[in-house]
Amino acid sequence: MTACAIEPSAADEGDSVPGAGCALTSATASATASAITCAITVDGAYAARLAQQDGSCYPERWTLDGPEPYAVPLPGNQPEEPDTEVQPLGDGRVLIRRLVDGRHHFALLYPTGPGTGELPLGAVECPDPDASLRLLPPAPGGGHAYALAVGPRTSTVWLVAGGAFGPEPLAVVPGRCSGGVWLDRRGRMLALDRELGGRTKAVVVDLERGGEVSPLLQIAADSDDRLLLADPDSGLILVGSDAPSPGQERLGWGVLGSTLPLRFPESLRVPQVPDCTVTPFAIQPGQVLTPESCGVALWIAGPLGSWVGAWRAGDRRMCHLPAPQGWLAGAGVWTLDGVLRLPYATGEVPCGVAAVVVPWGETGGAAGPRDPVPDGRAAGAPGASGEPAEPDHPAPVVARPVPLQQAPLGRPSRPVPPVRPAEPVSWERPLRWVRLERRFQPSPVGQTLERSPVGPPSRQGPPEPLVTK
Repeated sequence: MTACAIEPSAADEGDSVPGAGCALTSATASATASAITCAITVDGAYAARLAQQDGSCYPERWTLDGPEPYAVPLPGNQPEEPDTEVQPLGDGRVLIRRLVDGRHHFALLYPTGPGTGELPLGAVECPDPDASLRLLPPAPGGGHAYALAVGPRTSTVWLVAGGAFGPEPLAVVPGRCSGGVWLDRRGRMLALDRELGGRTKAVVVDLERGGEVSPLLQIAADSDDRLLLADPDSGLILVGSDAPSPGQERLGWGVLGSTLPLRFPESLRVPQVPDCTVTPFAIQPGQVLTPESCGVALWIAGPLGSWVGAWRAGDRRMCHLPAPQGWLAGAGVWTLDGVLRLPYATGEVPCGVAAVVVPWGETGGAAGPRDPVPDGRAAGAPGASGEPAEPDHPAPVVARPVPLQQAPLGRPSRPVPPVRPAEPVSWERPLRWVRLERRFQPSPVGQTLERSPVGPPSRQGPPEPLVTK
């Protein structure tokens, strides 16, 4: 893989000295990632979360690709533990991981009428008490699911769903790994943040070549460089590194496989609000070869609350948007046309998705949390200030029925001469037809029809008459 280097952006954005403000530290980022309670498939069709009711936890599947989202509860025989993980698959089933007596049990849940069906997949045992296991982000395609087991000296990537014989190890990586970002649409190249020798560097694991490991990020020898998010279509990547400001991790962006250096713009920081964290969680797909136009959604959390940030490399500014009420923080997905879909759950709407249209060309307000917007309209967007706004799509106009004779025609490409009305046909004298020498001729009413013999006409007498009634 191509190594990345630093390109200072202080001259471009007026940042001579890193000021106080938002930063993303490794410990905080790990805690933030574990706080995300909703997983969404790569195509945005399904989501799964661990819902709560009366203090009890149970899995819940959301269907997001229909006309309206709806939730299907998948409760088991007993309440789930708070550390239970769930993840949706592409076919609508939900993978669940339970920790029981030091063993991680995996099963697939699916609705069966009034109950919940469960298909056990097997278990993974971690003999070391200090070892941990967690599910990796949903894989492209939705047919497989993976987990990462982290031990004192090595980390193992497990295939826990979609295999032929239950959970099976795929790769063993030296060092303690975290993170997990898919770099392609096949689910083959997996990026992990490996801690080895006191430093954290992003590496790539090829799952189809026996877990071959190769370096991905090497900004400086004494820096911690992690990969946070990547988009296979455009190649846009979001990284976190303390290379530009030692001791403080900052967000940067680059292009996967490019020889251009990484950039750490000031627009990816929020200096107005101290002690907050910025975590990217979604990149707009489908922007092939145009990484500067990809929208990036960020979860901004601080002592005053949390809200959503939207950023594009080409704009060099961040739009601060109020999160919808009941937002499942850190969860969301972009559509191909640039609409940010944020799932939320409230007492009135237990399963909802807010479609946020980011006002890229408008000047946003000050950074910080604002009043939640139940319908998900962005701050600064039309209608967000309380004033009536024009609808995005005008209401259809019901056309008045028009008689066929008065129906307008399409505009012709050249003038068409007027059509003269046809002369009326008089039916006062009905006609009859007679066959004579293989030709028809009109005959007056009441006259007999004569038939000519087959062959040449005869001249020796009149033909035999054929009388019709």
